[in-house]
Amino acid sequence: MTDELNTNLPEEDNIVELTDEDGVVTKFEYLTTISHEGAEYVVLMVLNEDGTEPEGDDGEVIILEIQQDENGEDMYVTVDDDDISQAVFDKFIEAMDAEDEEE
Repeated sequence: MTDELNTNLPEEDNIVELTDEDGVVTKFEYLTTISHEGAEYVVLMVLNEDGTEPEGDDGEVIILEIQQDENGEDMYVTVDDDDISQAVFDKFIEAMDAEDEEE
């Protein structure tokens, strides 16, 4: 699955809309970008249909690889390798834990 970033959103919102190959638009909150083994991955949280965050621990996080299309534009690509997804997720959790310790 390949998704394209909608850049017509205010930067301060950290909200992105991705359109999949079937034309379905989903809203996400950008959480962070993680480097792993020479590649960059974006970590996004799926938002409710109204654009709000899920309550409690109901949030779903997805990890997409950042690649460039033929025009040099960023596109987000589904990570099919479970080991890579897990490694990136582990780095994300470590970063979140370190951020919590700083507060």
